[in-house]
Amino acid sequence: MSQTSGNAPISNRPGEGPAQKRSRTGLVVGVVVALVVVALVAFFLTRDGDDASDEGYQLVDDGVLTVATEGTYRPFTFHEKGGDLVGYDVEVIEAVAKELDLKVEFQETQFDAIFAGLDGGRFDLIANQISINPEREAKYLMSEPYTISPGALIVPKDDTDIQGFDDLKGRTTAQSLTSNWFEVAKGFGADVEAVEGWAQAVSLIQDGRVDATVNDKLTLLDYQKQQGGDAGLKIAAETDDPSRNAFVVTKDNKELMDDVNDALEDLREDGTLAKIGEKYFGEDVSQ
Repeated sequence: MSQTSGNAPISNRPGEGPAQKRSRTGLVVGVVVALVVVALVAFFLTRDGDDASDEGYQLVDDGVLTVATEGTYRPFTFHEKGGDLVGYDVEVIEAVAKELDLKVEFQETQFDAIFAGLDGGRFDLIANQISINPEREAKYLMSEPYTISPGALIVPKDDTDIQGFDDLKGRTTAQSLTSNWFEVAKGFGADVEAVEGWAQAVSLIQDGRVDATVNDKLTLLDYQKQQGGDAGLKIAAETDDPSRNAFVVTKDNKELMDDVNDALEDLREDGTLAKIGEKYFGEDVSQ
């Protein structure tokens, strides 16, 4: 039985008065708070050690940036004499991934299937000289441009009939159907022969099966450099507005694209983009 004094109960158990009870309650609260603090510290330490998927990225594989590219589009993405995948786009996205602390895995695919693969979740990002245009910006997130170059109307060296884009009306050009250059050629009234990439377009021109192709000027200059001459081709005209080429991700990968843009800015400021451009083109082509 316990006795009361005013409103405070008095325990019959030795040493268990009101002050002692408050002390034990405080101890319990202190232990609970300590456990909560330990749990929170462990949580944040675990997050710091997690891969990039915990940063809000939508990745095919945790900690890996799966990149779609052609692998046949020299000098941007290609194999040197059957060796490893190399090129301007390859080195730029590798540098970006390093900034994001991600590994890179390249998935080579035909250009005409590259957007379908991104939509289907096979890739995280496209790195293949994708030109920025309103239609693509409406459907995808596109990075700040890492290549800026005019388009070129490319014809056989001995051709004198095609001197400008207006001369394409009724002529046949070789184009990838999903490329920005396809829209340029069609806009000037050309009949388009579908091809898988640059190499096939050049082959059709040299065989006399098409009249021309519209493509990136840098592609032609590199091709002529590798051939040790003009390779039987020439530039009849250049576009007034340069092509601005970017990396592409789906709309639900905004955080990844934000960090890609931050990485590109850092690489531009520290001279990395200029260095890669000089390696392939003899100049900085990123601005």
